[in-house]
Amino acid sequence: MRKLPMFLLAAFFLVLLWSAIDNADYLTWCLEVAPGVLGVAILALTYKRFQFTNLAYVFVLLHCVILFIGAKYTYAEVPAFDWLRDYFNMSRNNYDKVGHFAQGFIPALVARELLLRLDIVRSRRWTNFIVVCVCLAISAFYELIEWAAAEIIGQDADAFLGTQGYAWDTQSDMLCALLGACCMIMLFSKLHDKAIAAMGGQGR
Repeated sequence: MRKLPMFLLAAFFLVLLWSAIDNADYLTWCLEVAPGVLGVAILALTYKRFQFTNLAYVFVLLHCVILFIGAKYTYAEVPAFDWLRDYFNMSRNNYDKVGHFAQGFIPALVARELLLRLDIVRSRRWTNFIVVCVCLAISAFYELIEWAAAEIIGQDADAFLGTQGYAWDTQSDMLCALLGACCMIMLFSKLHDKAIAAMGGQGR
């Protein structure tokens, strides 16, 4: 078993523990960390059958860190982005947009690797198109989960939704995910291809 994934897994649990200690709201924390915990659990359970590149594992950890920071403080109250809001005279704390950008960027990397290494799609253009579609589908599905949570939990779901009174929060969240997926494809495809080739796979 490669050393880097084990190191990243240890870092994952450390950040998760830090996030859990003295968090702003326990229910919100559980809801926010759930995607990261579930995703890493799936990667761990399937590790013997399919090992991703180290590049993918590093970015998965980065995504989890973003999630866990948002879970600890709630996305509307991350301290560093409170400072940015006040300094630039913005109307809201925009840390949630970082999270939704990552929601497009990291799934794009994972989806692209699966499509290429499993040889599911041979055309590069179709690969890119399908990757973007997958990321938009994930983003839309997450918005449906937020809606369902709001209906079930009621007023206590405000911290989880983190709309901060912004009427177009759902649409802007999905736009950020789209931008994240496109940035991954445009800026990191060559690096990703090299990482895949180093594992004996085929990058295109």
